[in-house]
Amino acid sequence: MLCGSSSNISQQVLRTDVGGMPLEWIDYREAVRLYHNNQVAYDCGTILYTIFGGFSALTHLRSQIEVSSIIATNGTGRNAAFVRDSYVPPLNNRTLFKRDANLCLYCAAQFPARLLTRDHITPLSQGGLDVWNNVATACRRCNNHKGGCTPEQSGMQLIAVPFTPTYAEYIYLKGRRVLADQMQYLLAHIPRSSPLHNRLSSHLSNVRTLF
Repeated sequence: MLCGSSSNISQQVLRTDVGGMPLEWIDYREAVRLYHNNQVAYDCGTILYTIFGGFSALTHLRSQIEVSSIIATNGTGRNAAFVRDSYVPPLNNRTLFKRDANLCLYCAAQFPARLLTRDHITPLSQGGLDVWNNVATACRRCNNHKGGCTPEQSGMQLIAVPFTPTYAEYIYLKGRRVLADQMQYLLAHIPRSSPLHNRLSSHLSNVRTLF
């Protein structure tokens, strides 16, 4: 199976259910399998790559599958909507830092991920929990300065209110390199009150300005 005309073969595809709700990111192999098994109900967005197969003995034509950036698939469970509504994403540093745009929520400076830490706003030693609403991205300097204190006890102030991502927000946060059309699609499923909605809207506006 060869890759034909296109962008980067490592670009992830956004998979949704037939109702259009985002489900997960998949690679080109899984996307081709879904197309081949006729599990793709429809697709949209841009064509990422064309995968070529073998030649037909009857027509001598080569089979090919064009993979779009967003594909909707059949077979979603009946309880999927309920699961999404009650879903609490697993907490890890990669998605936490992306939630906070790699900003230290104390000094407001932006850092590469290797220089960031997970800070517990109410420290674990004071009964705080390791949950989304009690963690903030912090640079090493601010985290060390805060130590085992609350922001109030250390005389520090958060520049933003931590929040638990919705299912759609978590899908965005998990994406390695989210394309503009995928971002636009996810934006429709992110609450307008969310800080991520404002950030994505601003980013897409800048992209449109460039073109």
